[in-house]
Amino acid sequence: MSRTVLTREQVLEAADDLVKQHGPDALTMRGLAARLGTAVTSIYWHIGNRESLLDALVDRTVEEMGAIQPTGRTPATRIVSVARRLRDELHARPHLIAMVHERGLTERVFLPAQRALVREVHTAGLRGARAAEAVRAVQFQVVGFVLVECARELAPAETPVRGRPGKTVSARKDPALARALARPADPERLFAASLRALVKSLLAQGNT
Repeated sequence: MSRTVLTREQVLEAADDLVKQHGPDALTMRGLAARLGTAVTSIYWHIGNRESLLDALVDRTVEEMGAIQPTGRTPATRIVSVARRLRDELHARPHLIAMVHERGLTERVFLPAQRALVREVHTAGLRGARAAEAVRAVQFQVVGFVLVECARELAPAETPVRGRPGKTVSARKDPALARALARPADPERLFAASLRALVKSLLAQGNT
């Protein structure tokens, strides 16, 4: 009976699954070889050492994300669409984001979105340092928001505050604020609102 020939893609797929289930620290060459039912030397033959394997996983992630195509009729709506797509892509790969960040390869993962954002800020009339600032501000907004969302998912459930909600000075003067703050945050709505405000402010610089 002939043995199935191991491919590079099979190695990367198994490594991706291992990181997804147990985190980057669980990705060892011996563990991966055992998962594939092969020898460690076979992994080295297809990929190289562990550092090369991690780099290959990052490159694979970039390829999977592909070229991000903006939607909308104005630069503002198109930039928002890129940010939404980037957030969705990061949410779909939480197991790889930590690994990418630890290896200092975050910029490589953001390249597809960055290229799209550069085109849109240029269309909006921004150039040079202002354009770079706008692109990075949108990237930081998305990444920061995703990190907060991930932290909230991992945190224990919050204990409801006893008594009437809104005992801060501002809440006493604003009952509607107190009621709103007593309700759970709506991440989708909050992300959209903060993103639109940020983009509007950034693009206004192109008219000054």
